[in-house]
Amino acid sequence: MSSNSFNSRALLTVGEKSYEIHRLDSVPGSVRLPYSLKVLLENLLRNEDGHLVTTAQVEAVQNWNPREVGHHEIQYTPARVLMQDFTGVPCVVDLVAMRDAMTELGGDPKKINPLIPGELVIDHSVIADVFGIPDAARQNSELEFQRNQERYQMLRWAQQSFSDFVVVPPDTGICHQVNLEYLSRVVFTRDGADGVVQAYPDTLVGTDSHTPMVNGLGVLGWGVGGIEAEAAMLGQPMSMLLPEVIGIKISGELPEGTTATDLVLTVAETLRETGVVGKFVEFFGPGVANIPLANRATLGNMSPEYGATCAIFPVDEETLNYMRLTGRSEEQINLVEAYAKEQGMWHDPENPAEYTQVIELNLADVVPSIAGPKRPQDRIELGDAPATILSILHGEGVITGGNDGGVDDASADSFPASDPISTSSGHAADEPPRHLSREQLTANAKLGWPSNPVDVVIGDTPAIVDHGDVVIAAITSCTNTSNPSVMIGAGLVAKKAVEAGLVTRPWVKTTLAPGSRVVTDYLDRAGLSPYLDKLGFNLVGYGCTTCIGNSGPLIPEVSAAVRGEDLNVSSVLSGNRNFEGRIHPEVKMNFLASPPLVIAYALAGS
Repeated sequence: MSSNSFNSRALLTVGEKSYEIHRLDSVPGSVRLPYSLKVLLENLLRNEDGHLVTTAQVEAVQNWNPREVGHHEIQYTPARVLMQDFTGVPCVVDLVAMRDAMTELGGDPKKINPLIPGELVIDHSVIADVFGIPDAARQNSELEFQRNQERYQMLRWAQQSFSDFVVVPPDTGICHQVNLEYLSRVVFTRDGADGVVQAYPDTLVGTDSHTPMVNGLGVLGWGVGGIEAEAAMLGQPMSMLLPEVIGIKISGELPEGTTATDLVLTVAETLRETGVVGKFVEFFGPGVANIPLANRATLGNMSPEYGATCAIFPVDEETLNYMRLTGRSEEQINLVEAYAKEQGMWHDPENPAEYTQVIELNLADVVPSIAGPKRPQDRIELGDAPATILSILHGEGVITGGNDGGVDDASADSFPASDPISTSSGHAADEPPRHLSREQLTANAKLGWPSNPVDVVIGDTPAIVDHGDVVIAAITSCTNTSNPSVMIGAGLVAKKAVEAGLVTRPWVKTTLAPGSRVVTDYLDRAGLSPYLDKLGFNLVGYGCTTCIGNSGPLIPEVSAAVRGEDLNVSSVLSGNRNFEGRIHPEVKMNFLASPPLVIAYALAGS
């Protein structure tokens, strides 16, 4: 139980239920704090014990100076831990080893359990070996179970044996999308020591770098290493320095024809220019109301690509609408609304918090874009893509890679498990996002295409594979498949293409791997799945697949041509990272794009 030095303990009645809360207004001056720091303040008030969490830590947050940070250390206790099967399995194995040790010492092994809830989603193991046929997903799932039988048996045993430990089985979805749609509470409830139900902000740490996707729902969380996650499950608070908080003031609305992908690539470019490594990012302002929650999740998802710890939205009416859409109970939704308003955590665009720095972003300025070929911050306006790619193929304006210890280097080191990125202290700054002037683009457009055509026969179809060809087109990743607007958009592009008699180029490997089964449901109900299937975008499974390099083999004839002639070919994917070698070892250029553009590039083939 909290020491309650600030007399913050109080009751909140919602409907017929009462909850114990720790009032933020018991700490003078807390109203000026950013949303994310209010979450940390509540965390300290609730867990203050005079030993690990002290009055001085609460006062450090109370007196947070936006321009003088990094000096005060606090102990943060997340409400739960989210894991995926690559980086989460070692945590489970350690718990099993602890039970074995307890048995050897003559104790009761059942006393070894997580002290806070642990949730593990199996999503990193499915590979897109089979594609372009109606039962591709079934075949890939069978291969997945064959390869991982022992691991899956162990995880099933763990779920049945440990308290407060849940495993979401394979062939269900990607951990971050499942977290967004199902696992997150926004306001967490738990029985207190005195029998009163406590209510407090849902928070988490995750063993995957894209854990901040849930920031779009107003849930504070970020990626950590396996040892930190395991310590959190065993009830140990996490030591952290109070961060800088960068505010992004949103205004306007997205123009017609632009997507959440275009927006997140714009934000990635902007924040990498700003420099936000180790900082919190928070969205606020009048334009926040114009950003659907699925778009907010996309923005939170790519926090590691910005270099930020998190990128969070406060709770507002859109949060409640999404909770209602995804089947949360009215009781829970009412609790979230009442709690956020009572604690001053409801978004108020008229009374912004204090921030270390404010960046203004008008949504009306966003334009259709892709990013690549090696870094997500190297945004390319869609109309400039041909000239930009020409310069890259000619070896001009190529950014070779990240500096040692920088964000790009750390991102590459996270492969293949999507571990949380960790930059070195005093690291050399990465090269800034690539910018080509109008004069450069005009000159590039006059360059001849560096051609080395290779004749191939794919099935019964003769084709030519050359530099710059798209050999992988993948609708993949929690970053975009969680967003109905871009997924329906992809389905509509497919419908129009089929009706116009267009077909996918034969050298393109096409895959569809949604982040949850919800996507398949609404594509089926909208009548769009048959059109996607017709273009070869058959379901290959529910998991990370191509985004983490589980793209499976290229079309054999294409692979032989690429290796034989050292062709510089490309992938186009709706993912979040694109460094060379991540998507496929034979593919040098990888471009991030919205799902509708993935369809378009599969049709174009180059």
